[in-house]
Amino acid sequence: MLANINVLLLDYALGSLKRQGGKSLFIFLVLCLLIFLLASVLMIADAIKVELNTTLKTLPQITLQRFVAGKQTNVSVERVDTILAFNGVERAIPRVWGYYYFKPAGVNFSIVGIDAYEEPYKKRLSELTRTFDLSTLEKEGGMIVGEGVQNVLRENYYSDFFNFITPKGERYPLKIAGVFHSDIALESNDLMLVPKQAAYTIFGMPPEEATDIVVHVSNPVEIPTIVQKITERYPDLRAITQDDLRISYQNIFDYKSGFFLSLFIVCVFAFFIVIYDKASALSSEERREIGILKALGWRMSDIVHVKFYESFVMAFSAFITGFCAALFFVYVLQAPLLRSVFIGYSELKPPFRLPFSVDVKMIVLLFFLSVPVYIAATLIPSWKAACLDADEVMR
Repeated sequence: MLANINVLLLDYALGSLKRQGGKSLFIFLVLCLLIFLLASVLMIADAIKVELNTTLKTLPQITLQRFVAGKQTNVSVERVDTILAFNGVERAIPRVWGYYYFKPAGVNFSIVGIDAYEEPYKKRLSELTRTFDLSTLEKEGGMIVGEGVQNVLRENYYSDFFNFITPKGERYPLKIAGVFHSDIALESNDLMLVPKQAAYTIFGMPPEEATDIVVHVSNPVEIPTIVQKITERYPDLRAITQDDLRISYQNIFDYKSGFFLSLFIVCVFAFFIVIYDKASALSSEERREIGILKALGWRMSDIVHVKFYESFVMAFSAFITGFCAALFFVYVLQAPLLRSVFIGYSELKPPFRLPFSVDVKMIVLLFFLSVPVYIAATLIPSWKAACLDADEVMR
């Protein structure tokens, strides 16, 4: 293809763009902005989808919650042995967890009860506690908190301990024995790991009950069958699987992505307005230039080639500039303002980074929505004008 490029015509096309500097710069900036917005929207959406899918893989396969009169309530720990007896069930772990509202900061802390002699319900929790002696934590009345929790407590003058208020109105102090590292902040930023007995006291729960039961199965294909067996044995239990959570997360994602869809439509609409204006008619200056070239003996093919070079240089350079700017904005600057539309705002919002994820299909879509469309919008009216006689074009 490079061998077919007429260097003289290309040089003339570049000179034409320079002569129309103001207009060329305006069109270039508009194209850059539209491509930048479209690429940023698609990149943020794709990166958050990757993050959601990664997080879902760490969640329990089955979570059993007890509902009475449509409200979630505690479940008896005695049911764990019955659930373990079902074929295919590998583990059944009762969990004690919940949210504690800290009024001075207006935030909710996630409290999870842990036991030194019980296996954690997921691998990531083992990673959180592997550097701490849980038996010592229980004896000394301590807890492990996320970095976000530590920052909020320090702002409210709790540097070494924290006073919980139990449902009976009594104070229950726990020492801050450790802090999680920031590399797992997405799951630990608002988390408090406390001894299970302390969790019972904070929530006012009897020790023979649990918040819910987490079930792990040997063969993921058997999850629907095991769920059916458990719910038939205990009709008051509601089973939530990873697939259910995936659908729920996707619904939230789709709801919030409505804003991005609106922005996408506005950007595409604005782009095609520019294209329509470009394709509807040539300016008087452009028609005069084509007429002069025809009078000088230029062939129609030469004029079309010049206009092709002009439009290609304009559109392709705008595409590269806008796309690179979007990469920098999303993955280096972490998309300030735009990402908040999806993840929201909170004092305990985890400072996670958008994972790098660029879909080749997205790049191809952006390219064909911009470069060929702009080239066609430039070539069609130029070709029509070049087909006419010189005097008719200039008239």
